[in-house]
Amino acid sequence: MKLQEYQSKRIFARYGVPIPAGDVASTPAEAREIAERLGKRVVVKAQVLVGGRGKAGGIKLADTPAEAEAVARRILSLQIKGLPVRKVLVDEAANIRAELYLGLVIDRARQRVVMMGSSEGGVDIEEVAAARPEKIIKAAIDPFIGLRDYQTRELALGMGLERELIRPFGQIARGLYDAFIGSDASLAEINPLVITGDGNGGHGDPPLLAVDGKMVLDDNGLFRHPDLAAMRDVDEETPEEREARQYGLSYVKLDGNIGCMVNGAGLAMATMDITKLYGGAPANFLDIGGGAQADRVAAALRIILSDAHVKAVLFNIFGGITRCDEVARGILAALEQVPTAVPMVARLVGTNEEEGRAILASAQMITASTLAEAAQKAVAAARGSTVSA
Repeated sequence: MKLQEYQSKRIFARYGVPIPAGDVASTPAEAREIAERLGKRVVVKAQVLVGGRGKAGGIKLADTPAEAEAVARRILSLQIKGLPVRKVLVDEAANIRAELYLGLVIDRARQRVVMMGSSEGGVDIEEVAAARPEKIIKAAIDPFIGLRDYQTRELALGMGLERELIRPFGQIARGLYDAFIGSDASLAEINPLVITGDGNGGHGDPPLLAVDGKMVLDDNGLFRHPDLAAMRDVDEETPEEREARQYGLSYVKLDGNIGCMVNGAGLAMATMDITKLYGGAPANFLDIGGGAQADRVAAALRIILSDAHVKAVLFNIFGGITRCDEVARGILAALEQVPTAVPMVARLVGTNEEEGRAILASAQMITASTLAEAAQKAVAAARGSTVSA
């Protein structure tokens, strides 16, 4: 679950990370009121769950409340990467001397949370990693002892921070780590973390300030955090994503034209890979999970068929907990609700596979006994070739 910038920064603040004063507005008049209350130069920032806001005109400075209102009006009329802007964050503008990057991710190969710092903040960290990997300093954190002071010092020195900034940097690093662990996050980053003014906290600013923030929470941990679960911005979800979540489905839209319905994340990844191997392009990742009943299968197929780019559908079901005949009935139930001429290829293996195949054969659906065969038939069907059942 992705959080908006203002939500992420408020969580950081709970753990002692300094952030600019500010508030969220959904109308230009509210933006003006916030700017008047702050009484300083402000920055108005679109709140959408995509990157590239600045390049799209979604981040603007305003010197007066009237200008903040005008800027907010323009930003609230934007669509950024297809998402309408419904909220803006109005923050005090920081006195920026330099921009840094500080973030936390889970390194599954190391089985550790890794903290990353860079002296080159304010840009995509992926660009820095690709062009100047030596600029990224990393520290792998032992889960039993947590982030240690020597690690924050090594990060600060590796990033080239002045000695007087090492202590406040360490406090921010520990606060960010505590926020990460305390929220069951999979990503937390401050980009940029700015050095303010002369770096000594002049003009009432702390020496280091988190002017932007991003968090991604692990959905599997949300049951422990009802307050965080309530932060989900449903306006940022597509109708397909909302329906998938309602039925407990794991769904990610992709750019291809072969819809994939699979039970099991690993099997879904393998299905997508072999589809690519035979020249196809998956239109989605969709895991219906174990024990899926007919209603969930029907919902999954509705979601797949709602994508106008889908030219064929590939079902790859391993019937362990999930029964193949239940899946087959769900497919037919969905086809009654959403009639379609899109060709479909099904590979059912496991519990009640004979019954499942018989159900689909009665509906004149294309079947396959192996995944390779199913993928090849789906690719051919998406290209408009005639495929035998």
